[in-house]
Amino acid sequence: MRKRLVSTAIAVAAVGALVTPAAAQAEPAHPQSVSVLGHGSKAGTAVVSGQNEPGTRLSVGGARTKSAHTLPVDYQVQETGYWCGPAATRIALSARIAPPSQGALAAQLGTTEAGTDHISQVTGVLNANLGTGWYETKEMPNDPPSQAQKDLLWNDIVLDIDNNYPLVTNIVAPPGNQPPGYPSDQTIYHYFTVIGYDDANRTVLIADPASFGGNQIYWLSFDQLATLIPPKGYAA
Repeated sequence: MRKRLVSTAIAVAAVGALVTPAAAQAEPAHPQSVSVLGHGSKAGTAVVSGQNEPGTRLSVGGARTKSAHTLPVDYQVQETGYWCGPAATRIALSARIAPPSQGALAAQLGTTEAGTDHISQVTGVLNANLGTGWYETKEMPNDPPSQAQKDLLWNDIVLDIDNNYPLVTNIVAPPGNQPPGYPSDQTIYHYFTVIGYDDANRTVLIADPASFGGNQIYWLSFDQLATLIPPKGYAA
């Protein structure tokens, strides 16, 4: 997670006193298991909330219905205020392999206290760890996005999830257009992972490593997701 014109200290405080890499929690051997469709999939539905200690792991189960498809992942709250890129990448990798640690991925991504510069770095690290060329960087420069860009995003979500590849998205969330729990007086630059969709409700399942306001896994409308990505991009 990165913020416009705020210090690292403030950024760390806003995520709930995230710790430094040296103080990050050891990963539990058996993370708590979570079911995703118990409360439905309408936009704004919280699947997991309140588990916001840095490094907290949750085993998120996959589900498949006539209209919805979500992937099983090993979710983890980001360990520092600027490791949203590594944490989101780790969540995506966990759908297919035992993922490296956030620290190892931060090194691979070239993440600094200013964050992870560009979604293309995530794309490269995903492919390198999986030994694949599946992931591509998709830019969304138009704000608001064009209909063609929105159509491509939805098609990418369905194609990737149906093939067991979560998406990592780089978002910009200004006041007035934010996912649940985000600091409403700040523009948030951030990475999170798309791990599912529901075609009937036109919603997407977000695994958000920042845990803003204690929100970890939640359903977001596709239309809002499409407005959050510009002028950045996503790996799909």
